[in-house]
Amino acid sequence: MPEATDGDALPWHLGIFDAHCHPTDTMSTLPVIPGMRAKVLTVMATRAQDQHLVAEAADKLGVHETDRSKTGSDWSEEQRIVPCFGWHPWFSHQMYDDTAYNGKNKLDQDYKIAHYQSVLTPQSEDIDFLSALPDPRPFSHFLAQTKTYLEKYPLALIGEVGLDKSFRIPEAWLPEHNERRDDSLTPGGREGRRLSPYRVHMDHQRKVLTAQLHLAGEMGRAVSIHGVQAHGVLFDTVSATWKGHEREVVSKRLRKRRESVQNAHADEGSEQSERPASKPAAYPPRICLHSFSGPAETIKQWLNPAIPATIFFSFSTAINFSGSSPKTEETIRMVPDENILIESDLHTAGERMDDHLESIIRKVCDIKKWPLRDGVIQLGKNWQRFIFGDPV
Repeated sequence: MPEATDGDALPWHLGIFDAHCHPTDTMSTLPVIPGMRAKVLTVMATRAQDQHLVAEAADKLGVHETDRSKTGSDWSEEQRIVPCFGWHPWFSHQMYDDTAYNGKNKLDQDYKIAHYQSVLTPQSEDIDFLSALPDPRPFSHFLAQTKTYLEKYPLALIGEVGLDKSFRIPEAWLPEHNERRDDSLTPGGREGRRLSPYRVHMDHQRKVLTAQLHLAGEMGRAVSIHGVQAHGVLFDTVSATWKGHEREVVSKRLRKRRESVQNAHADEGSEQSERPASKPAAYPPRICLHSFSGPAETIKQWLNPAIPATIFFSFSTAINFSGSSPKTEETIRMVPDENILIESDLHTAGERMDDHLESIIRKVCDIKKWPLRDGVIQLGKNWQRFIFGDPV
């Protein structure tokens, strides 16, 4: 099979799709999306400040339910965004479990400090620091808002969600720092602030993630998941949602025996008893492990045939190829062809995003020994399976 070469032109017309990006972090770049070479962007929300921005972008450029049968060349300039709504682990401390505070819609200052002391590690006694952090939001309100968005946008996903053991929360904005803010960036990000010594307790991160996974299961939506230095606990957290729903894995011999019995019953005209109705799914039907950085050996764990969800692994040059990449190359070789996605993970739309997509496509095709045309077609089919859930 011929391999891709750097001199080959990328067949953009076949349809190239970004499985994970954040253009609403730089709203000034959204007008250039219709002119991008990429066909559709899967746009993530992460925190309080960008949920409505993703929705507004979808109102203008959203993909619709009727678009699921389109091929790569059919997408118009008005069909460029699949919206995703979710709460990122970097901001999970800004959410509180209102059931633990007697259903309070808003925490007073004492409760606010108590909340942050309970979810940050190590526990902080710096009252000034804790007081300057954003007022936390009740988690039930966020879940209700997210459900409303999912009902309004039938193709919307949940994302970006996940777990992260390495990140530290940034120091709070002080009044004298506001003048130095970059007004072109959506508020709420780090924006160059120094990092504090505090991390979000993993138990709290898991609670926030699990609730969003259950909502994805309830609504039948795919999920884009962030996982950094938490691959074991991430798998345990996600797999707990499908406990009791695992697929039965049977040998070929047993499967043939069952088929023979069923055929014999059919010939006899016997009626088979109906199976009891299964419990509503508590897990997402499709999962993208975005910019996957786990060890190659974990691929088999995620692809266990007993798992009832379809698992995709997405890769980006911004994260996976920012340094030495032998581990990533080994991982890409191990991922089945039909389970791989590509992404930019960039915060600005436009030419730079297209360039990152082209770079990761070329890398994947080179590692997989795919001709560029075949690789682009395969990656496009994979993205459509991830979004729509149906074979293309």
